[in-house]
Amino acid sequence: MTLLGEKVVLITGGSKGLGFATALEFARNGASVVITGRGQEALDRAVAEAQGEGVVLSAIRQDVSVEDDCRRVVDEVLAGHGRIDVLFNNAGVLFAGTTWETTPEVFDLTMAVNVRGTWLMSRAVIPHMLERGSGAIINNCSVLGLKACPGAAAYVTSKGAIAQLTRATALELAGTGVRVNAICPGTIVTPMVADIFAGAPDPAAAEAFFLSQHPVGRFGTESEIAKACLLLAQDGMDFMTGSMLSVDGGWGAR
Repeated sequence: MTLLGEKVVLITGGSKGLGFATALEFARNGASVVITGRGQEALDRAVAEAQGEGVVLSAIRQDVSVEDDCRRVVDEVLAGHGRIDVLFNNAGVLFAGTTWETTPEVFDLTMAVNVRGTWLMSRAVIPHMLERGSGAIINNCSVLGLKACPGAAAYVTSKGAIAQLTRATALELAGTGVRVNAICPGTIVTPMVADIFAGAPDPAAAEAFFLSQHPVGRFGTESEIAKACLLLAQDGMDFMTGSMLSVDGGWGAR
């Protein structure tokens, strides 16, 4: 039995990391999945890797910080599939840096991709979901959207904004059949996080610090986050909206 039936799912930032793992999980559970990303080569690799595992994914190149790109992608998915049942706003960037070290360029890019991209994609999809009277939006927040952490000022700020955008949108859509929730992972060693560790002055110390924040004594896996997203996407969760689903190894409970 598949958990998503024949739902149509759109995942931004789906060519690698959590987005790709979630795309595979959703497709294995019966969904038609479209992934987006900025790099065509990465998208092509993701589609080929999925095919090698017996999973079919569709891919569209996109920059979520560009309004026209967001509208175009939604229009393409609707033209090809007739509907969008689930939107996973996963695309994001992460840069290290304290409040005073972070450059305006890095801060603006982080907000443009993480916050503006989440808002633009939601804005493009919601009218369609309202017309159908159903839909699920999942925003990739973070434990760092709920708790502060030194050394990632722009990222923490952006994720806090996503948490509030999730809550506000959920309240605006309450009772319409459209649910909005956020997934709040702890540290998952995706390619993006691995790059942050590698770029630290002392990579081993950086990794040890983040590991120490997880009471369970380990980092999470992409598969664990994908399964939590599956919970938020499936039918029967109508009473769950505006929630911050923490999958963080206990970090948020500290």
